[in-house]
Amino acid sequence: MPQFFLNKRLIILLVSIIILVALIGFSLKEREELTWPEQFIKDTTGWVQTLVSRPAHSIAGFFENVKDLQNTYEENKELKSRLNELAQLKADVQSLREENDELRDIVDKQESLSDYEPIQATVIGRNPDRWMWNELVIINKGSTTGIERNMPVITSTGLIGKVKNTRQFTSTVQLLSSNDSTNRVSAEIVGDETYYGQIEGFDRETESLLLKRIPYEAKIEKGQIVQTSGMGGVFPSQLIIGTVEEVVPDEYGLTQTAYVKPGANFYDIEHVMVVKRSMIQPELQDMIGEEEDKK
Repeated sequence: MPQFFLNKRLIILLVSIIILVALIGFSLKEREELTWPEQFIKDTTGWVQTLVSRPAHSIAGFFENVKDLQNTYEENKELKSRLNELAQLKADVQSLREENDELRDIVDKQESLSDYEPIQATVIGRNPDRWMWNELVIINKGSTTGIERNMPVITSTGLIGKVKNTRQFTSTVQLLSSNDSTNRVSAEIVGDETYYGQIEGFDRETESLLLKRIPYEAKIEKGQIVQTSGMGGVFPSQLIIGTVEEVVPDEYGLTQTAYVKPGANFYDIEHVMVVKRSMIQPELQDMIGEEEDKK
């Protein structure tokens, strides 16, 4: 009995192999049309592949779009950073260009200062209580570099004031715009005829220096240059102060007052020169004594 079943299993195996080989041969045979089982299996397989592939492609496309969006965000962030750097670089270049032009003007000014010695300095601060009135600035040079009280201070565009006091390494400069009764400058108006006056005060409404004590008969026009006369014993001559904007009679009608537009910007000051006069200047007491002797 067992032998019979063994032979039966062998026969079934052989028949299966023969059927399989026949089917393989039949499938490999070139045919114009498929059988209906093959067609059914093929169509079913294609439909399943389509059903699975579309969501798969959609999901893959979604993640790819997210990745592209992230890359775009990073690129945009980097470009903005570079734009900020470019803007800062442009500002730095502009600042350096302006500073270079100002220093060139100062160098040119130094070459023309034949009768006095300029000491270059930089503004390092302002008096915080008087910032809005542009009255006092602090520079980085002091008595160790030869700076003394009452020395004139100029920029490349004109006179800005005088040294009020000094320390070893810094000095305080009182600007011409300070309404101090002792803040006076002997000046002259350049033209066919030279007229003398004195800078006394600052008109904050028009932002003009007041040149007073001009002779009543003086014929002065707008735009004429005002400079130091050198007659006051403190400032050397020919330091540019500004230009005439308007001339009006004083309150008593005996003299005239000129409104002078300053050549220098009293608010935006960075590089200055302290003027050390080469010529021996008389002491104030000596000048007062000479006047008393004349009387």
